[in-house]
Amino acid sequence: MKLFRRNPKLPAGRRPPLESEERVLAWAATGDEGVLVATNRGLWLPDGRRLGWHEIHRAAWSGRELRITPAEQAQQRDGYTVLVDAPVIGFLVLEPGELPDHVRTRVSRSVAYTSHHPLPPNGGVRVVGRRVSGVDGLTWSVRYDAKTAVDAEPVVEVTDQLVAAAQEASAPPA
Repeated sequence: MKLFRRNPKLPAGRRPPLESEERVLAWAATGDEGVLVATNRGLWLPDGRRLGWHEIHRAAWSGRELRITPAEQAQQRDGYTVLVDAPVIGFLVLEPGELPDHVRTRVSRSVAYTSHHPLPPNGGVRVVGRRVSGVDGLTWSVRYDAKTAVDAEPVVEVTDQLVAAAQEASAPPA
C-alpha cells in the first residue's frame, strides 16, 4: 500500500545549502555517487549548482536517465532575455522515486505564457513568460529557431513588439 510508504529521507551529508524558504520535494542518487535534489526553487545538481525551474528548457526521462537542457543567456534586451540551449546534462538514476515527476511538473508549471511566431525570411521565435520562485510577475525571454538572423534589426524590432504584446496580453487587469 503506497498510502503508508514513505520515501527515504535525504541524508544530512547530501543535503544542499538550501535557502530559508526552500524545501526538499524529492531526491535520487545518481550513478556517479552524486545526488539530484528537487526543491520548490529548483533542481540541485551533483556538482552543487542549483538550476531554477525557469532555467531549464527541457527535461526528459528515459526510465533510467534524466536529461536536462539548461537555458543559457545569449543577450539581455530591454524587458527580456535572449536564451539558447546550454549543453545537455545527463544523469543515470536507477531508483528515481518521484524525482522525474517533480522535475517535469515544476518545469511545466514555471511556464505561464508561451507562443511561437514565424519570422521572415526563414526563421521563428518563441516568446516565453515564466514564473520565478520568489519573484513577483513573469520573467520574459525568447528563443530563436535555428537559421534565424537574431541580430538583424528587423528581427530585433519584431521581437520587441512580440514581447511587448505578450506582456500586455498577460498583464493582470488593472
